[in-house]
Amino acid sequence: MKKVLSIMFVAALLLTSCGSVPITGRKQLNLVSDSEVLQSSLASYTSFMQTAQLSTQKVQSEQVTRVGKRIAAATEAYLKANGLESEVKNFAWEFNLVKSNEVNAWCMPGGKIVVYEGIMKLVSSDDELAVVVGHEVAHAVAKHSNERLSQQMLAQYGAVAVSAATRGKSYQTQQIAQQIYGLGAQYGVMQPFSRQHESEADYMGLILMTIAGYNPDVAVTFWQKMQAQSSSNVPEFMSSHPSHETRISDIQKRLPEVKKKYGTATIAKK
Repeated sequence: MKKVLSIMFVAALLLTSCGSVPITGRKQLNLVSDSEVLQSSLASYTSFMQTAQLSTQKVQSEQVTRVGKRIAAATEAYLKANGLESEVKNFAWEFNLVKSNEVNAWCMPGGKIVVYEGIMKLVSSDDELAVVVGHEVAHAVAKHSNERLSQQMLAQYGAVAVSAATRGKSYQTQQIAQQIYGLGAQYGVMQPFSRQHESEADYMGLILMTIAGYNPDVAVTFWQKMQAQSSSNVPEFMSSHPSHETRISDIQKRLPEVKKKYGTATIAKK
């Protein structure tokens, strides 16, 4: 009976907690509210900024702010034009360049964007920086953090269901079942979803930077630079990110569609 109830509970969660990603329309699981995620992310961002050292590179800091504001404006323009104006209230944009040689950048839910000096060494124009910022903003617009938390919650519910299903079996059988579920959750669900999020952010980022008036073609050369400096040899099926080859190939395939559909939908340049 408990096994049936566990399965029914998980099924009910799946049926009642679905949303759609703006731009792509992909159905996604959302078990946590926007307010919960925004409150948590703001606390994390505030804590980070209290210890982070802001860059003293004035020109690059201004570049991050300039590109960030244009991508943000394009994002809000798209949301408003497509009946998603209610989503705009979730964003209070901030743009910071911080001292770090790490090749990284991120955007918290709520629009808190941080770029590391390390990645600026690969950026030779506003267009290339727009690839980075567009990608990170896309993660926030798509609510990938909400979805990631929801997936982790569902994985925990699934583990409980497995335990209920094997109750009464030998200890060895229960252990094997839990191990199989754990590996399946990690490499069959959790990691592929991470790669899906990255690929989706690449695609959405291309669209947002194009609407903002930047040249999306530079995304190919930028990711080629990223590939050249990368030393990761982790097999793609065990990685949370697509391989550089996969990422570049997917971008090349999507560019014609993005330019044709969104190339004339640019916002006023600021």
